[in-house]
Amino acid sequence: MGYATLSEIEWAQVDQVWDLLDQGDVEQARGVVDALLRARPGHPDVRIVEAAVCLDEGEPSLAFETLEGAERSADPALFFYLRAVARFELVRFEQARDDALSAVAVTPDLAEAHELLARIYEYLGQPEHALQHEAEARAIDPVAFTPPLEIPDQEFQALVEESQGLVEAFFKEKLKEVPGHMHRQVSEALDTPVLVVELPWREILTAEDPPLPPDLLGLFVGRSLLDRSHLDLPGVPEAIYLFRRNLLRYCKDHEELAHEVRTTVQHEMGHLLGFDEDDLEALGLD
Repeated sequence: MGYATLSEIEWAQVDQVWDLLDQGDVEQARGVVDALLRARPGHPDVRIVEAAVCLDEGEPSLAFETLEGAERSADPALFFYLRAVARFELVRFEQARDDALSAVAVTPDLAEAHELLARIYEYLGQPEHALQHEAEARAIDPVAFTPPLEIPDQEFQALVEESQGLVEAFFKEKLKEVPGHMHRQVSEALDTPVLVVELPWREILTAEDPPLPPDLLGLFVGRSLLDRSHLDLPGVPEAIYLFRRNLLRYCKDHEELAHEVRTTVQHEMGHLLGFDEDDLEALGLD
């Protein structure tokens, strides 16, 4: 099926969607995309921006479905890049790599695709390729793609231990209303180990449907105090896991890292104690 080229006004709406996404206004971007879809249902170039909105809405499966039929868009590199992002978020690392490589084959200076390839190759256990594409992204756009934060292992561990102490004090204060017969259980829960690993492994990410995002900062693995399963993987020790590389990539400086480690441990400790996402939001731990 052929599609007429978008009009100047429609291209201006497409540009507006990208601007809104850059500003973090996903809700308004969705409104503009929906209006475009009503005027140009199924148009490949509209599918491209709709997929981008879906990704920002946290819906990689929907983004992947939306991209079906968008191969004939005006920007094939963008098509391959967005499909690579969707596949990466769905933990389909090999397919994501192939799409991202197609994106840079079409447009070699697409920095976003190189940065994505760096993350993909980390998960595929190919650090030399990861470093190569990380360097490519920085060379193309050094402002947007700065090197990840670096911190010695001992200093990172000290941050974790400091956070554990603060978290324990935080929850002891919040749980003063816990019935007396549960005090021992709560005390044992607060002693749950916090383990630092480089990245979440594939089995943890795919244990839920849809999969958990690969850029996850931390995760409680085990059964909550109220026996509600958050994740229950055989052979994986019950613990709160912090994912070091993701935290270092996410944070800009030591202060932000300390804050994020503390917040992540608090959030996952909340899951261990049986709080759901609404409870955590009410406690300021969303």
